[in-house]
Amino acid sequence: MDLKFGDIQETALIPLAIKASETARPNARIKDEKVKEIIDTLGVDVSKYDPFMSHEGVVARTIMFRDVLIKLLGKYPDALCVNLGCGFDDKFSQVDNGTLTWFDVDLPDQIAVRRKVYEDRERCTMLDGSALESEWTKNLPKRDMNIIVMEGVLEYFSKEQVGICLNMLCDSFEHGYLLAELHSPFLEKHGKHHDAVKHTNASFGWGTKSGKEYLDLEPRMKLVMERSYNEEMKKYSIRGKLFAVIGKNMNNRLAVFRW
Repeated sequence: MDLKFGDIQETALIPLAIKASETARPNARIKDEKVKEIIDTLGVDVSKYDPFMSHEGVVARTIMFRDVLIKLLGKYPDALCVNLGCGFDDKFSQVDNGTLTWFDVDLPDQIAVRRKVYEDRERCTMLDGSALESEWTKNLPKRDMNIIVMEGVLEYFSKEQVGICLNMLCDSFEHGYLLAELHSPFLEKHGKHHDAVKHTNASFGWGTKSGKEYLDLEPRMKLVMERSYNEEMKKYSIRGKLFAVIGKNMNNRLAVFRW
């Protein structure tokens, strides 16, 4: 594996570090052996990217995104699925039902690095593309239903960029679902104190109190559901239960939109 530390954007190290350390635990709630392989290849200490609350948040969102995807694929087994801004995430292997068609899409430099650790698989293809432009969507096969996943992407976008992205999705796909990670106005203002992101040069973009605020930017969309990561995190620890009370409106959420 020809992978060097400089190949990786720092924010990508956060889920990598967390998924690798969780996979190594005896009673791992999520498993991702490929991520562990990537970390081992890099040969760097990533412990600073794995603080407790971020660890629990990434585990929670991985479980929640997976479960909602599996439920949707139960209704639409032949759907076209796009992991937009995929980074090193491998949702395909978590949810593959044998009939879906999957595309992992990210900016060209990230896909180039991803190709060092992943190969295209049957029904799972890597593709260069931007969440703010539609050109890449013209290369996709047509399906009756499209499921777009954006995990850890929109939280770095400005309000204007979120609008551009939502408009592009509705213009490019006749029918679809969007599974999106949303964050709060509190995190937008105080992101420099985030326990993991503070170790990178990244900054959070537009935060919302509700996914309904997205509908003002793209009226073709409807909000199907919205759930805080607290709902999953509080199952596993006292700190998770406490944060669900103290930080009730501060944690990130999974929102599902349909158009």
